[in-house]
Amino acid sequence: MKLKGKVALVTGASRGLGKQISLSLAEEGSFVIVNYLRDRDSAKNVVTQIKELGGRACEIQGDITEEARIGTLIRKSEEMAGAPIQIIVNNATGPQPELSLEDVTWEDYENQLNYFVKAPLLILKEMLPSLKITGGSIINIGSEVVHIGNAHFSNYVTAKSAMLGMTRSWASELGKYGIRVNLVNPGFIPVERHTDLSSHIIDQYKAQLPLQRMGVPVDLANMVVFLASDDSSFITGQSLTVNGGNTFGI
Repeated sequence: MKLKGKVALVTGASRGLGKQISLSLAEEGSFVIVNYLRDRDSAKNVVTQIKELGGRACEIQGDITEEARIGTLIRKSEEMAGAPIQIIVNNATGPQPELSLEDVTWEDYENQLNYFVKAPLLILKEMLPSLKITGGSIINIGSEVVHIGNAHFSNYVTAKSAMLGMTRSWASELGKYGIRVNLVNPGFIPVERHTDLSSHIIDQYKAQLPLQRMGVPVDLANMVVFLASDDSSFITGQSLTVNGGNTFGI
């Protein structure tokens, strides 16, 4: 129970990687706030699973890209948890269109930056007075695409790259308050939204991995738990990649 007594906010937690992150944090004793945008039933299902396993959680709806709503979301979350949030997992994402440079627009770039830069910033600014008192751990979910630089994906790659610089700058500024900030970069880990993906594509990706297996959501969640816990109390400003050795970037 490495996180007993802690409260964690996981954005975009109703399914996929966010769901498993929530389950794993709760398994280690954290009260988990399961944030979602539209899929209330899936978010409630995550909370139900956590409670069935003896954990504590609640779901909360909210568009984390809308500045006017962040304050209410955080206040309601902490009221339901009965304690201040000390762990933030910035996991939420929106649609990820693959577009050539001929077709991509600035709006396409902004759509990605809204999730990966704007939303984490809004949440941090709302919670900073509390975090400066309690300390805490901020975990940004990046992507291996920052190391690969995928073609026809510049809007997404650019926004995920911005998270790296943001993480390091935040870590430098917030360390004196006992606030740690780290970035976790998952590789291609199939989740619900990949159900229609060709098995050939999955096999092709797996074949290039040194570990010769596909990652599963708990692989990423285990890293998040580590960074949220005191086991990583002297680690901040780092970019850690969970992708079976597909890349070796820093």
